[in-house]
Formats: sequence, structure tokens, C-alpha cells
Amino acid sequence: MFIKTYADLEAYEEIFKNSLSKQRIKVLVCGGTGCVAGGSIDIYNELTRLVNENGNLASVDLVKEDEGTSVKKSGCHGFCEAGPLVRIEPYNYLYLRVKTEDCKDIFDETILKGKPVERLMHHENGRLYKTQEDIPFYHKQTRLVLENCGHMDAENIQECIGRGGYKSLIQIFSSMQPKDVCKAIQDSGLRGRGGGGYPAGKKWSQVLSQANPVKYVVCNGDEGDPGAFMDRSIMEGDPHKIIEGMIIAGYAAGAHTGYIYVRAEYPLAVERLKIAIEQAEKYGLLGKNILSSGFDFDLHINKGAGAFVCGEGSALTASIEGDRGMPRVKPPRTVEHGLFSCPTVLNNVETFANVPFIISKGVDEYRKYGTKNSPGTKAFALTGNVVNTGLIEVPMGTTLREVVFDIGGGIPDGKRFKAVQIGGPSGGCLTFDESHLDMPLSFDSLKKAGAMIGSGGLVVMNEDTCMVEVARFFMSFTQRESCGKCIPCREGTKRMLEILEKIISGRGTLEDLDLLKEIADTVKHTALCGLGKTAANPVLSTLECFYDEYRAHVVDKVCPSKQCKKLMTIEIDSNLCMGCSKCARNCPVNAISGKIKETFTIDAKKCIKCGACIESCAFKAIKEV
Repeated sequence: MFIKTYADLEAYEEIFKNSLSKQRIKVLVCGGTGCVAGGSIDIYNELTRLVNENGNLASVDLVKEDEGTSVKKSGCHGFCEAGPLVRIEPYNYLYLRVKTEDCKDIFDETILKGKPVERLMHHENGRLYKTQEDIPFYHKQTRLVLENCGHMDAENIQECIGRGGYKSLIQIFSSMQPKDVCKAIQDSGLRGRGGGGYPAGKKWSQVLSQANPVKYVVCNGDEGDPGAFMDRSIMEGDPHKIIEGMIIAGYAAGAHTGYIYVRAEYPLAVERLKIAIEQAEKYGLLGKNILSSGFDFDLHINKGAGAFVCGEGSALTASIEGDRGMPRVKPPRTVEHGLFSCPTVLNNVETFANVPFIISKGVDEYRKYGTKNSPGTKAFALTGNVVNTGLIEVPMGTTLREVVFDIGGGIPDGKRFKAVQIGGPSGGCLTFDESHLDMPLSFDSLKKAGAMIGSGGLVVMNEDTCMVEVARFFMSFTQRESCGKCIPCREGTKRMLEILEKIISGRGTLEDLDLLKEIADTVKHTALCGLGKTAANPVLSTLECFYDEYRAHVVDKVCPSKQCKKLMTIEIDSNLCMGCSKCARNCPVNAISGKIKETFTIDAKKCIKCGACIESCAFKAIKEV
């Protein structure tokens, strides 16, 4: 099947749309990495077997006029806390924590009779939520980029076309010049979703204006932030949307070759992208003379080896070229001197995934979402001490309170909210302060607060979290991932990590806090690349917002959150100790002594605070204080 003209694409869209409508029931089993790890492929196979044995399995080839029930592997549904997930259309039932043994009930009750299996549905505060859209986790979301994730077969281009995929190409090729496309993206206010928030349309125009006839489009799918999985989920759930956005960027900037740089730790994303590219080439939507427009565009995949620094533009392009991924001095910028020393459009996955909507629906429609200076939506990976973890998408300007307490469901176990780490190792911690919790999530507001959206990682922390340890964790990550090219990052991150480890071990001083801030400020203003310049953000933000906690560590030699083991003292309560000696027998360093049926004691100098005694005591007589 080869689509040669605009008319062909529109005709096939109608054919595929009609075929989809004839699938009486659609069973969408989450095929994202999280649910696959939880056994969703076994669920998919079992449901396929049950439907097939009933003689009611619809064909996945939408050219065939085939009615019945279709069973599909979709992309991530987002509600990762409750996976594996299964959605049943047209009822819009969402089944949570599905096991293989639940498949028979789903088949007998829902597929055959249309009845819900209520025990598999979401229950909250005594209420049953039958449809996915009514669940509070989804209710306040606005899914533009993630619109198709969880709602279609992620490996079927026919479904993509039937849902309007690639149709924006007709618009740009038939009625828009490259400069018109750049202007539309610029007018939309779309800003790069990879961290810095640079205007995408401005970047495209800068590449278009370069005299060099050879130009490239590069998609950054490296996504190295701990806890972030937004780009991965888009690549797994709707790869054709990324391809479509990159074709549009290529046309707008005058580039005929594109590269998608994906970290090798994302094998499923790589597989889905390969399938999508092969399908797009087969259908004539990639390659030579796309839709008879005279425009050629080829797309390649490059796998990264997992270096965090390769998320930086110049390091990423060096890696594609086969060199060690290290940043270079700028200027010249990537738009002038990028891949293979040619002008290059470099945006991340989510940025490209926004483009088809802007072109097909229009600038005004796009700007209805978000804020004046940060239009559109943003996907976040919501993780940490929150009831509902998962992948979310909200309009820019949504407050942290709405994200954490309305969508996220608040803090589990009745704990108090303490902070949010946003933007990963390059971001900062926002505290439980009205000016922060009710602050709109946008590029400008977060910058004023000393944080950044980054790629979209959002880690919620409760009252038991030690913020000094949080800073140490992120600094440890950054120090390990530093490429070592520039002295401020190479030596500064190492020195900051040493000071933080000194503080949590009880050896810190007030002078160390002054030195820590001085080094952090120096690294921020003198490091070579953007990753180095933001490496100190977790330190600076926690010092500003939680200085009292740092002071307690260095002056009082205590960890207020009772998380730093070397600042803890383990004691035996004489009123509870029964003298059984089990704690002494389990101590690996013989720090506990005493006589049977008498109170045992712990030698604080010998104790390594491993906690073995606490775990072994049946009378709860041993505690950390």
C-alpha cells in the first residue's frame, strides 16, 4: 500500500476510520514498559485466545471488512500506580491491577454481555468509578500529546491514519511555505519541552535562514533524569506523532534527514519507532517525494549508551557522529553548527509531538490551553510519596496543589506534604509554602522560584524525607554523570558531594554550609554546558528552602527526618526489653551486651546502625532516636 497524493491519504483515512467503527468492542491492553513488566503481555495473549476461541476476533488489518472484538497492545494509559491496565471500548471501562486469571471474567461479563467487572474498577472514598474519564486521576488532565496513548494500537499505522494521523502534512505541503510553518509554530508560543523552554518556532526559523544547503532535524529522546518517563511513553504509545512532527520540522527548516536519539535502556521505544518508520516508508509517508509534494525526508534511529550528558545538544550530536558525547563551547549554536557541522533543529520528543496539533487545529486553538507565555500542555512523570503515581498531562499554569492533591490523590498514610523536586538533577525543590504549592507550573514561574520544568520529572516528598539527603542523591548522580570536560563541573560536583556526605555523616560545620553555597554558585555561573550550569540547583534550592534542616545536621548533629543513619542513635527501652538476647545474637559487630532476663545495652561507639537489632526484636524495645 502506497499513498501518493493528498486524495489517497484522505481516502484511506475514511476507510480506516470506518473499519475501526465496525470493531464492536475494542480491548486495549496497556503495552507500555511499566505494565509489560507487570505481566500485561500475558494478559493480552490470554484475552486474544479467549476472543479467538469464540470466533469473534476482528482483524488488525483495517483494509479488511471485519467486525467483532479487537484486542490490542496500546501505549501507556498513564495510571501506572494501578497497572496492568485494560480499557474496554465503547464502554470506556478501565480495569486496574489486572491479572491473567481475571481475563475469563472480563471476557464473560464485559466482552460477551457488556457488563462491568466492578471489582477491577477504581474505588475512591467509597465511590465506584466505572469509566476512565471520570476517575479523579484523569478528570483534571488535558491530554493533547498523550491523546492516542492508551487508545490505539501503538504498532498499527492504519489506526493512526484512521485517527487523523499525518493529515497535517496535506496542509503544509498544499498551502504553506517553510517560512509560514515556522511562523505558525512561533505564533503558537510552543516552547521546547526538554528543559530550557526555548521558542521552537524561533529555532526553526534560525535554521531555515542558514545558507548551508545541508541541514538536519534531531529528536532528543535520551531522557536521562531519574524518575522521568514522559518521552519514553510517547515513543512507545504514539510514535507516528513524533515522525509527523519531525517531517513538518524538516520541511519548515529545509532539512531532508532526521535522527531520533534514544537511550539504549528504552528497548520497547526503539522497537516501536523502528516499526513506525518502516510502516511510514511503506505507505509513502517517509522517503522520496512525500505525498507528491517534491519534499524528501528520511529518518534514522541512533541508540545512546546511557550518558546523562548526552541530553545536552552538542554532546548528543557528537554521539550521533560516533565521537564521545561531550559538550563544546558555544557559540556557535546548534542552529548554526550542529550535526556533522551543519545547521540543526534539535528538539525533544514532546516538543515534536505538539506540532501536528498546532498545524491541524490552528494556532488559536492551541493557545486556548496554558498561559500567555507558556501555551499548551506539559506531560509530567508524577512519582514519589503520592497516592497516584504515573504519567499525566496538564495545561501549563496548573498549580502544584492541583497536581499533587487532585490528580495525585495527596500523600499516602496520612503523612504531611513536604516538597516537590521538579526537573530532575537539573531542577530544584519547591517547598510546602503557599507561594510554591499554589504556584502555576510554567517556564517563567518556576524560573523565578529557582527551579525549572526540565523534561518533566516531578517527585513528591513527604515529611519523612531528609532534604540534605535529597541534595546528596542528586549530586551523586550528577557527579557520576559529569563528562569531566570542564573544571567547574568535574571538580565542583565532586567537592559538593564530599561536603554533603560529610554533613549527613555528622562531621559537617557551619563553615561547610558557606563553602557549599559558594561552590554551587561558582559551578552555576562557570560550567561549560547547560547540564553543568544546573547541576547545583538541588543544592541551592534546598539550602534556601530548608536551611534549618542543614543547620540541624551540622550544629545539633541530628537529622530532623531521622533518615541519616550516622546521625541516629539506637537505644533499648529498659521498660520493654525482656532480656531474650536475640538482638545481641543478630548484631554483626557485637555491640550489644547483657544478661538473659535482664535489660541489654548498646555500645554506641561500636554500633554501625545497621538496624538488624530493631528487626529482630519481637517486643519493639529497640528504636532509633
